[in-house]
Amino acid sequence: MTGAGLLAAATRRLTQAGIPDAGRDARRLLAHALNVPAGRLTLFLPGPVAPDRAADFETLIARRAAREPVSHLIGRRQFYGRDFLVNADVLDPRPETEMLIEAALSAPFANVLDLGTGSGCILLTLLAESERATGLGTDLSPRALDVAFWNRNALRLETRAALAGGSWYDALPPAQTLFDLIVSNPPYIAAREMPDLAPEVRDHEPRMALTDEGDGLAAYRAIAAGAPRHLVAGGRVLVEIGPEQGGAVTALFAGAGLCDIAVLVDLDGRDRVVAGRLAPP
Repeated sequence: MTGAGLLAAATRRLTQAGIPDAGRDARRLLAHALNVPAGRLTLFLPGPVAPDRAADFETLIARRAAREPVSHLIGRRQFYGRDFLVNADVLDPRPETEMLIEAALSAPFANVLDLGTGSGCILLTLLAESERATGLGTDLSPRALDVAFWNRNALRLETRAALAGGSWYDALPPAQTLFDLIVSNPPYIAAREMPDLAPEVRDHEPRMALTDEGDGLAAYRAIAAGAPRHLVAGGRVLVEIGPEQGGAVTALFAGAGLCDIAVLVDLDGRDRVVAGRLAPP
């Protein structure tokens, strides 16, 4: 069968399975199966596809129809213009998180702490965009740190990005210097909201990266409480939030003594990032 025939059949199958943007996903998976750039796939559609490649593609389509994320099937996700290794051990980087990157890059920083680094996409993107900065990413999951190590090395940031295992600030070395920027995209989905998530998220991403098994605010309590002890005077803290959490996280930041607190909205008008600063003494 030709590539075009395989693509048409796969698109129909994914559409019948209720996959949003079925045609887009089918194209991405066919490009992956053929090992060609997605942007050049059209050039390969008229020709026949080798049986082994066609079989690989059909396997990918079956897994996608079962709601496995495309990023897990191809092992990559693009974030802020770079490709990151992703798998079921890390949260899938999302375009919405790029707003956190933009906010962090709006002011200079020399060193950054990324709490709950996961794939490392936030930490590594900030360092790649700030050539003189250094940083540390922490995560409780050893498997997530394995992914972050791979991404760090792939981006050649070994000398500027350190990674450590542990829960939030507990992962920091005892003699760690203060940071002038703390960032995090922590688990913020309340336990009661988990059943309503899309299957791609609920069934295929690490639960500990999604929810605190409570009200969705536990991570923010820990991050806010520890920020004053780990920031330089005037240092900033930026966290991604759920769309209904702006007021609650603002209150936590204020209670921790942070100032200049602001809730930043995304392009859809939803609360997306809370920013605060440690005032000079």
